[in-house]
Amino acid sequence: MPNKKDTAKKSGSGPKLLSGGNPQIPKGEGDKPVQAYIAAMPGWKSSVGKRLDHLVVSTVPDVHKVVKWNQPFYGNEGDGWFFAFRCYTEYIQLQFSSGTSLDPVPPKESKHEGMRYLNLREDDELDEKQFVSWIKQAQKLPGRKD
Repeated sequence: MPNKKDTAKKSGSGPKLLSGGNPQIPKGEGDKPVQAYIAAMPGWKSSVGKRLDHLVVSTVPDVHKVVKWNQPFYGNEGDGWFFAFRCYTEYIQLQFSSGTSLDPVPPKESKHEGMRYLNLREDDELDEKQFVSWIKQAQKLPGRKD
């Protein structure tokens, strides 16, 4: 059941939420569209999005950011994307493009070769030390070019 903030975003003048609760944000390169996506994340998800973005930027200060396919991507410019996340109704999905090469491997399998996920629900605590370790590892691996 959506909370009041989720409902307010759907009926307000802000970005439209797609089915599953993912904000519809126009494609764009750089920090501005990523921050627009994070601001449009419904309810508790926005503060988690801010934290994820902060941790990635703190770990990889020259990270290249873009919003495409209605989600933020992080990568090394010219070398593809190593991390992305998106909203679903009950969780935020953290996506590691070379996840099968990370140690330890993120828990959720993908149908996409090499990709692994971590789903964060409202009551979950982000293991920031593990997340930063994954980001450090991931940014050294070849990224996805799509």
